Amino acid sequence: MSDSDQIEEQHGQACAEHEEAPAATGSLTTRSLSQALGYDMADRRIAILRGIAQSGSISQAARDVGVSYKAAWQAIDTLTNLAGVALVERSVGGAGGGGAQITAAGEALLRTAETMERVRAEVLQRLQAENGGGAAAVPVAANLGLLTSMRNQWACTVLKVESLGGQIRVWLRAAADAGADWTIAARITPESYELLGLSPGAPVLALCKATAVKVWLGQERPGREGPGREGSAGSSHSVNLWPATVQRATYGAVSVAEESTASDEAICRLNWGAQIVGFAPAMSGLVADDHVWLEVPESAVVVAVASA
Repeated sequence: MSDSDQIEEQHGQACAEHEEAPAATGSLTTRSLSQALGYDMADRRIAILRGIAQSGSISQAARDVGVSYKAAWQAIDTLTNLAGVALVERSVGGAGGGGAQITAAGEALLRTAETMERVRAEVLQRLQAENGGGAAAVPVAANLGLLTSMRNQWACTVLKVESLGGQIRVWLRAAADAGADWTIAARITPESYELLGLSPGAPVLALCKATAVKVWLGQERPGREGPGREGSAGSSHSVNLWPATVQRATYGAVSVAEESTASDEAICRLNWGAQIVGFAPAMSGLVADDHVWLEVPESAVVVAVASA
């Protein structure tokens, strides 16, 4: 038995009890199909599930897709959580040393994914034809399919990727020409990096919640790193820190008594024209045209991939 097959058998034994949970059996509903396929195919999860169906092995599917065994398991676990039913069954032991096979629900998910991808490709091809053969509108249309509570979203390209201990820092650059010098960094796991297939120049979306954006008042500027001067993983300096101008503010407290439980929302404009929403301490006194600094933790930035 190969090392990877031994790992697969051990992981199957560890997960056998988990498979007996109520959510591990049943059939897919329209809602669960939508949840499982509501994220873009480009993150390789469907390809991994398809590989398991073809090879009967998670380790082989991981090799075929070009990700680690751990990343493949992350992909299957995420799909299973979204679908609400078991998509893969592990068989432990036996002459072949164990393996994996997809369930009826997994087969249904694959059929639906293939249908959706075919229809999506037809729609985008038609859009490109209607646009006179230009490709510019196609990625824009693809991005519009993403529904999220995150109010801050920017089209970006991957600038560079670096390893920081057990994490990956991804530097992104705004896709818009006006923001070519603007960068934002995200911290992700190595498994997510593999599944997203990130590489310099790849088109992505950067997202973060408004509540993760801290608005600094006044002229004092906290320290900032950037490509070529990043500092160590334990650095206290902020990476994502940008000057901005307040466009409008909404005050969350009307009295000092409410100050400790409220905050002021500020809709700001970055120097290159993009908008970003963040929050300042209550009773901040922010007004339109105030100059501020905006800070976003790397861990609060989400990277999303849309297929071409």
